[in-house]
Amino acid sequence: MSDARPSDTMRALGVVQAEASILHQPTRPFDLPAEQETAKQVLDELFAAAARIGQVHPFAKGMGLAAPQIGIDRAAAIVQSAEPGAAPIALLNPRIIDRSRETDEQYEGCLSFFDVRGLVPRSLSIAVEGNNLDGSTTVSTYSQGLARLIHHEIDHLDGHLYDDRMRDGVTPIPVAEYRQTGSAWSY
Repeated sequence: MSDARPSDTMRALGVVQAEASILHQPTRPFDLPAEQETAKQVLDELFAAAARIGQVHPFAKGMGLAAPQIGIDRAAAIVQSAEPGAAPIALLNPRIIDRSRETDEQYEGCLSFFDVRGLVPRSLSIAVEGNNLDGSTTVSTYSQGLARLIHHEIDHLDGHLYDDRMRDGVTPIPVAEYRQTGSAWSY
């Protein structure tokens, strides 16, 4: 796979690519706790896919994966922080309920079109409401790189790709021109 384009590698690992309609429509939320087993199964599939992907590509900025990216039309995503030893974050029915006015603009990549990177403005802090498997509601606040990763995954669940968020006139650059591979975001 070393000579394959990054998008071909992701496709071979089971990642749905940008042209697929599932990536451009909102996902179905879980009815929790009634669909607890289904939600667990979707999370297990996301973690298994992330493990496969992590075997072939290092993620210095962290990594996220949303259910539509593995062909599942449900409101679930996972995020792994770039912080060593950080526990992965599972998101079920997440929605952003607050965001800081302060933003920054940094390059993002997406496993569903991994041949390019795009300069995306995002809030430096977000508050996210979601569900636990038992149906209880939680609210968590994330900042900087983790806020960026989580917002990116929630966008997937809402049927948006990061290029939908790019400023007018800004286009993604080929990954060969991207000079920040292997380094964390800077704040």
